Amino acid sequence: MKIIIVGAGEVGTHLAKLLARESMEITLSDENPDRLVDLESNYDLLTSVGSSTSINHLKEIGVENANLFIAVTPYESVNMTACMLATNLGAEKTLARIDNYEYLFPENKEFFKKLGVDYLIYPEVLAAKEISESLKTSWLRQNMSFCNDALILLGIKVRSNSEIINKKFSTGYFDHEKYRVVAIKRGMQTIIPKGSDEILANDIVYFITSPQYLNFVREQAGKEDFPIKNVMFFGGSRIAQKTLKRLPPHIHTKIMEKDKARSIELAEKFPDSLIINCDASNIEVLREEGIQEMDAFVAATGNSEVNILSCLVAKRFGVKKTIAEVENFDYIPLAENMDIGTVINKKMIAASYIYQITLNATVLNVRNLTSADAEVVEFIAKAGSKITRSKIKNLKLPENVNIGGIVRNGKGMIVNGETSIEPEDHVIVFCVSSAIRKLEPFFNA
Repeated sequence: MKIIIVGAGEVGTHLAKLLARESMEITLSDENPDRLVDLESNYDLLTSVGSSTSINHLKEIGVENANLFIAVTPYESVNMTACMLATNLGAEKTLARIDNYEYLFPENKEFFKKLGVDYLIYPEVLAAKEISESLKTSWLRQNMSFCNDALILLGIKVRSNSEIINKKFSTGYFDHEKYRVVAIKRGMQTIIPKGSDEILANDIVYFITSPQYLNFVREQAGKEDFPIKNVMFFGGSRIAQKTLKRLPPHIHTKIMEKDKARSIELAEKFPDSLIINCDASNIEVLREEGIQEMDAFVAATGNSEVNILSCLVAKRFGVKKTIAEVENFDYIPLAENMDIGTVINKKMIAASYIYQITLNATVLNVRNLTSADAEVVEFIAKAGSKITRSKIKNLKLPENVNIGGIVRNGKGMIVNGETSIEPEDHVIVFCVSSAIRKLEPFFNA
């Protein structure tokens, strides 16, 4: 598969590195040669300096043979123009990064396809969805739903009071239909559990379950539930603004923004929120503004270090739920070790969405587990595919793969070794990132 990526910013570079591991023909292009330094020598990809809206440059990098053309520069108009040019020059499919929310409306999808833009992605909106989902439930680090909540993925940090620690999977303790443990993050290690594994205190554990067993999982994990009514935001960034629009009306919000002009703009956009023009990195300011009365704290400035440190301060004041936007990959394990509740990285979220387009099997969803080197993938089983021919225990799935559950006719079910998958089942699979391609043959007819 030949993929061209224009825009060697954070999203483009991360995506290029991710796809370069997959033995694809990747070309990464940018106008700034400094952004491309050392990439070609350290990764299996080609780099090229040039304008993404130059017809000559697009021809030079072989756009006419591209299976997928991805434009992720910081400028929406450049991305849209580049995709239109790429389509007319012969690219098979195109994707543009945008920052205009109305472009994502379903009624506009066909319009943009006619123009030559097949897919649109707005990383800040994807990140805002993650934050708003995380704020729905106080005791979860990660919360994803599949097929209208038929199945739910829960990411939980378990403590020493949990009922499920120090029990090997081979004991049969987890052999029930209420939930399935599909992945464990321990320090820097991601474990797809086998019979000899066990859950230890302070592990981040990923469960698949259905809504009726949500409280059962919470009790087993030793967690207390509390309603989230008051949320403080540090920074009025685009991610923060998109999150505010998604929150239910019962949640009261307070936004601390250092920039005066942006504070005025926020006050006009969000009349139901309390906007405070102040430096929220000042501990005394946070105290005066009532951080100790908050149920949750969201740090969404453009500075990863500031976001991590401010969440630590919020923890010190007794805030139980903290969420930090951390765009520096090196800081993600650090944030986890410091016990920050939820870590958001828009590059990883956006890359998962784009990666889904490169898969040949029928894939409805690919979601990255930010805290773990793992992905959750929603496949549809095709009639005649290998996955439907025998029980799960006889499938000889690749290493580090775990089928968590299936949705059949709208009903979610937890699977075990005796389960047989039927055509048109939605199959929720957990695996390390390197195993996704190995799974495709199981789902293709």
